[in-house]
Amino acid sequence: MSTSPAPRSPHPADEPPPAALAEPTRPVRALWVAGVSLANLGMWMAFFGPLQVLLPEQIGHVAPDGKETVLAWVTGVGAAMAMIATPLIGALSDRTTGPLGRRRPWVLVGAVLGAAGLIVLGRQESVTGILLGWSFVQTALSCLNATLLAAVPDHVPRSQRGAVSGWVGVPQSAGVVAAVVLVTVVVTEIAPGYTLIGLLTLACALPFALFSPDPPLPRSARPAWGALLRDLWVSPRRHPDFAWAFLTRFLIGTGNAMFILYLLYFLRDAVGYEERFPGSSAADGLLTLILVYTAAVVATTVVAGIVSDRLGRRRVMVCLAGIVMGVPAFMVAASPEWTTLLAGAVVLGVGFGIFLSVDNALVTEVLPTASGRAKDLGIVNIAGVGPQVIAPALAGPIVVHLGGYPVLYAVCGLVSLLGAAAVWRIEGVT
Repeated sequence: MSTSPAPRSPHPADEPPPAALAEPTRPVRALWVAGVSLANLGMWMAFFGPLQVLLPEQIGHVAPDGKETVLAWVTGVGAAMAMIATPLIGALSDRTTGPLGRRRPWVLVGAVLGAAGLIVLGRQESVTGILLGWSFVQTALSCLNATLLAAVPDHVPRSQRGAVSGWVGVPQSAGVVAAVVLVTVVVTEIAPGYTLIGLLTLACALPFALFSPDPPLPRSARPAWGALLRDLWVSPRRHPDFAWAFLTRFLIGTGNAMFILYLLYFLRDAVGYEERFPGSSAADGLLTLILVYTAAVVATTVVAGIVSDRLGRRRVMVCLAGIVMGVPAFMVAASPEWTTLLAGAVVLGVGFGIFLSVDNALVTEVLPTASGRAKDLGIVNIAGVGPQVIAPALAGPIVVHLGGYPVLYAVCGLVSLLGAAAVWRIEGVT
């Protein structure tokens, strides 16, 4: 399926690599997949509960007159912190030796600090407090993200990565639904909502952190500490497939991030959801859209991963995903109606479901080294987090000064199509 050269490793050429760096050949079992999926569920609840409901509502109370701008700053700065922290923590994880392995200690640290940060964030009553609190939470969750990303290439053989990436990807969408239900139905106050999400994040991560196998890295195979910062740069010239995979994810992620950033405000201010459905709030409409979207994601992501494993065709499916994800943006731009949004949620969910599993599998096949898996996936994660920084900078001025929501969603569609085209520049994966 892939013609990329085998990753180099720091061990002598005449010796087999240590278990921590060896290319996986044995299929993982369902219990391991369940553990890593549960940990991902906790992490994504911690990301999306605040992003979708808690932060917009909290900022709406603290700064009602400038809520759009403040939300853009808070989410943008927080995403920038995660963008910096994830590859750095990944590099530290790659160098971690000890009986618990390279990944498990960082999963535990990230879960504990993330839970504590969410509880504190829920009690902030100033823009500065919210900004600092969310930045801390994003940094702490980067410990989880960096090490959970590396779990797939650490343990899963290439022939199984599409399917496993699908199962691991389901919590990314299920986490949105779970978090939104928890903070809009189970707990309706802001501070208790943050506390509940934080405690569940910790509970979901503990089984994987404590019980998953994680072969320890011998000190002799540890990458040099002196090269830590230098290794954070991966040359596009030496590793072009890695660079194009990065760009593909960045473009499609930017289109998606711009689409969802102001969705709560769009429902309230452009669609007029609360006037159309008296007695309901825009948050109720958002929950409905998320449920529809998630159902479409869950229905497609594992199937798409399995199909890509069996066909050995990653690029065509990532391209298809980008095209499909662009369609609902054009639909909403042309018709900002509630029924259009419902239909768009289905289409977007199908496209993202395909993208979620197949692109994750594709990226693991273009990693430059076996010894730097977490660091390299942390760098690729910038392409997923970076759009959260770029999207507010682009979307805010478009909504306020350059044509409003119709122009915003048309731009979202165009950016997604550019991402669909970029994947064809990857040559080492079919």
